[in-house]
Amino acid sequence: MRNAFWRDFDWVLLGLSLVAIGIGVAMIYSADGWTDSACPGPLPCAARQAVYAAAGVVLLFLIAAMDYRFLRTVGWLSYLAALGLLAAVLATGAVAGGSQRWIRLPWLFIQPSELAKLLTVVALAKYMAEHDIRRLHHLLFSLALAAVPSALIYLQPDLGTAASLLLIWAVMAFVAGMRFLHATLLGLAGVSALPILLATLQDYMRERIALFLSPAHDPLGAGFNITQALIAIGSGGLLGRGYGSGTQSQLRFLRVRHTDFIFAVLAEELGFVGAVVLFLVLALLILRVLRAAGLARDRFGQLIAVGVATTILLQSFVNIAVTMDLIPATGMPLPFVSYGGSSLVTLLIALGLVESIVLRRPRAFEF
Repeated sequence: MRNAFWRDFDWVLLGLSLVAIGIGVAMIYSADGWTDSACPGPLPCAARQAVYAAAGVVLLFLIAAMDYRFLRTVGWLSYLAALGLLAAVLATGAVAGGSQRWIRLPWLFIQPSELAKLLTVVALAKYMAEHDIRRLHHLLFSLALAAVPSALIYLQPDLGTAASLLLIWAVMAFVAGMRFLHATLLGLAGVSALPILLATLQDYMRERIALFLSPAHDPLGAGFNITQALIAIGSGGLLGRGYGSGTQSQLRFLRVRHTDFIFAVLAEELGFVGAVVLFLVLALLILRVLRAAGLARDRFGQLIAVGVATTILLQSFVNIAVTMDLIPATGMPLPFVSYGGSSLVTLLIALGLVESIVLRRPRAFEF
């Protein structure tokens, strides 16, 4: 079994994730530095990210060694755990930046919505694998499973993560066999509900939408960071200004540069070529996860892999699109690159599940 583990393990997937993490640690170090770091305590943000990565890789191997099919027997427990985490945030979570998204521990903050999202994916995969999603009542029940944690995340408030969970459900439902007619009806219902959603938006959410529609609005206030991000990306040119030499990041015109706007730092310092390299790494990583979906021995494993691939794709697209002012601003990290222990460790746990799926593929897929 030990030899089979090391032989069948997807080293390419692990290697791509480590390359992305390495790029992230390097850019966090450039954006945040070693002294006067934005992270409190003895370790600067870059060192902390490296520690989170090491812990996440250990968890990846431990979870890969576990048979992922065990989660099918405890799928509802994982769902209840997700709801419990999100309820704990609303009840006792720390408030920062006007949002209640974190639980404070002695040495760090954790963002439970990241893990809750993965636990919900596992529960959705279980339900969709055991029920015919082509039947409307099963489809609607699966939507309700996604909608409840999405609503709890929205109350934090975190519109971006809440919406991403519903999009992940939609992709998983499509793979599970959702009928086109049902998809169309749900899409029309969603469009009809938009006025209600807009009426419930927080003031800062409306401000972000207004800023997106009118970029010149409040250029020195709410629009300042987007303006600085666009300047950073545009000034990077083909090859960039050089590592550690970006004016917008090094002179700290660009805010939250080590988290939500890390792509602007990379584009300014490494240029178009550096951005393309990052795109290729993330694209190959997503394709590798989708390969695991194709190798899966059952529908449950296939849907987990699809959910993980969709998560990485959505987060990558949203983060980069926000930085380039293509969609309204929302705080969503760039997978494996942005600073953040909760996001990084959860993604590595998710890749551990994908590795478990690959390791337990039918022997017909040996090559």
